[in-house]
Amino acid sequence: MPENNKEKINMVTCTAPVNIAVIKYWGKRNEELILPINSSLSVTLHQDQLKTTTTIATSRSFQEDRIWLNGKEEDITHPRLQSCLREIRRLARKRRNDGEIGLDSASLSHKVHICSVNNFPTAAGLASSAAGFACLVYTLARVFGVEGELSGIARQGSGSACRSMYGGFVQWIMGKKDDGKDSLAQQVATETHWPELRILVLVASAERKPIGSTSGMQTSVQTSCLLQHRAESIVTGRMADMIEAVRKRDFTAFAELTMKDSNQFHATCLDTYPPIFYLSSVSQQVISLVHRYNRHYEETRVAYTFDAGPNAVIFILQQHVPEFVQLVQHFFPSDTNRGQFIKGLPVNSVSLSEDLKQAIGLEPMSKGISYIISTKVGPGPCVVEDSTLYLLGSDGFPKKTA
Repeated sequence: MPENNKEKINMVTCTAPVNIAVIKYWGKRNEELILPINSSLSVTLHQDQLKTTTTIATSRSFQEDRIWLNGKEEDITHPRLQSCLREIRRLARKRRNDGEIGLDSASLSHKVHICSVNNFPTAAGLASSAAGFACLVYTLARVFGVEGELSGIARQGSGSACRSMYGGFVQWIMGKKDDGKDSLAQQVATETHWPELRILVLVASAERKPIGSTSGMQTSVQTSCLLQHRAESIVTGRMADMIEAVRKRDFTAFAELTMKDSNQFHATCLDTYPPIFYLSSVSQQVISLVHRYNRHYEETRVAYTFDAGPNAVIFILQQHVPEFVQLVQHFFPSDTNRGQFIKGLPVNSVSLSEDLKQAIGLEPMSKGISYIISTKVGPGPCVVEDSTLYLLGSDGFPKKTA
């Protein structure tokens, strides 16, 4: 490519986090705008372990908008993707027309090349679409000089993506307006608010889930009486209790609310007709392990939550992590050695007492859990300054991997 064209490529790279809902979002009152039937609350996981990275380039020389996801070119005409692109470009034009500093009008019409990768399994119930669309919107906003509230745009890509626009503990307020302008995410507490809190992702399956969240939600909204009851009578109180538990760092209250809400979400999936089964036999064994462990110590030391997939997300205070990880390894023996079994934040090795193993009293389930991702609460999206980490080369096309 000629040197003068190279200079005209505008390129930005950002990363965005995965979030895990502790008060679940399941069901939309407006499919197109992605407006939920209830509010929700999530914990943002640390990007050192789980993130999406996106590089976006614009240039007059680009012939069309294009996107590459995890090494493969995808269809850019996907309606939700188009919705995010259209809205960012509209705000960029508005900002320029209002006389604010921004891109010149010619640059606003340039096509974009988007390249995005996840460092975790896609579509396995690990909120890949949330991190992906949050990263897309955040990066597009930097490319086109758009500032201000962005969670409403991310929401139009993937509902839970609005919560990945912030670090720490985040609520998605369902809103009342038909246009969705008040259906936004809001930070409840920062990522430094509860430093002792740890998160363990127990990866039971990295395969694509059998029923996607979008179609599952639609069927639940149409057929589940429990879903309606939950939205109308339960979630409002739970949201208030959860926000209070987070602000007070009350682990017992936080943990019990988290488990009850996860259980109720999966009960609505069973109440859906035909029923939806996201939990596997391994998931059920993890649930038993957590309750037996808590009962043994006569206090709530561990909590589980499951999204639309079989992987358990465990919340636990730092001092209890080594023993619980050892328990998981004992009751879910893996072929891999310890170093490969635990990814992310290091976990000290401890020995288990025979009393504890007997008190749990479960039969070991081999090969039930592939590995554990050890992480903590983390920050929201951020810009990557190091150009060697960009996913697009100087020509605006994906870098060739060795």
